[in-house]
Amino acid sequence: MRTRRPKRPRRCPRDIDTSPLYGTVSDFRSLTLTMVRSTPDEKLWDDLIERYHHLGEPRIVGAYLKYMAHLDGRPVACLGWGSAAWKVACRDTFIGWDAPTREANLDKMVNNVRFLILPWVRVTHLASKLLAANTKILVRDWHDYYRQPLALLETFVEKNRFEGTCYRAANWLEVGATKGRGKYDQHTYSKPIKAVFLYPLRKDFREMLHA
Repeated sequence: MRTRRPKRPRRCPRDIDTSPLYGTVSDFRSLTLTMVRSTPDEKLWDDLIERYHHLGEPRIVGAYLKYMAHLDGRPVACLGWGSAAWKVACRDTFIGWDAPTREANLDKMVNNVRFLILPWVRVTHLASKLLAANTKILVRDWHDYYRQPLALLETFVEKNRFEGTCYRAANWLEVGATKGRGKYDQHTYSKPIKAVFLYPLRKDFREMLHA
C-alpha cells in the first residue's frame, strides 16, 4: 500500500502588497521577469507557491530554475521549470521517440512544473505574455546554469480544473492527454487526466531530440 506523505503546513510569505491589481499589461510602466534560484527571493517563490498554488510547493528532483515576475515592482507571478517527465505516450509519439532515443535526449527538454498568477492579480493577457517572455530567457539561463541546450518545453494542465488558455495564446501545442494512471499501482491509484502541451524552441527540435 502506498503511504502518503503528510502535507506540510502552509507558510505565510513575507509582507507583500496584496491589494487588487487590475488592468492590462500596457497600463504598467514595467514588466520584469527574474531568475531567483539561489537568490534571497527563492524562499519568497517557495512561500508563495506553497500558499497560493493548488498543488503547493513542488519537490523538484534534479535540474530546475525558478522565476518571479513583477509589474512596476510588485510581485505578480511565479514560474518554475524542472526536468521533463520520464515517459508520456502522446509526447513521445509527437517527437518520434523510442525508449533508447528518449533516454539519450530527455535532458534537452524541461517541464513548466509551476505557473502561478497571484490571486489578487487580474491583468488581462498577463499569463500568455509571461510565458512568451520566459521562453525567450529560459534557453539562455538553462545553458548558463547547466551547460545544456534545450529543444522543447512541456507542461501538463489538469483538464477538470483549467482550459490551458494561456498556453494556447502563447502558441503552445496541445498534443494529447495523460492516461491518468499512477506509477505505483495502475489498477488502484489514479491521477487527474492532464492535457499535454509542448512548445518547440527551434525549427529543428526533432532532429536535435534524435541526435
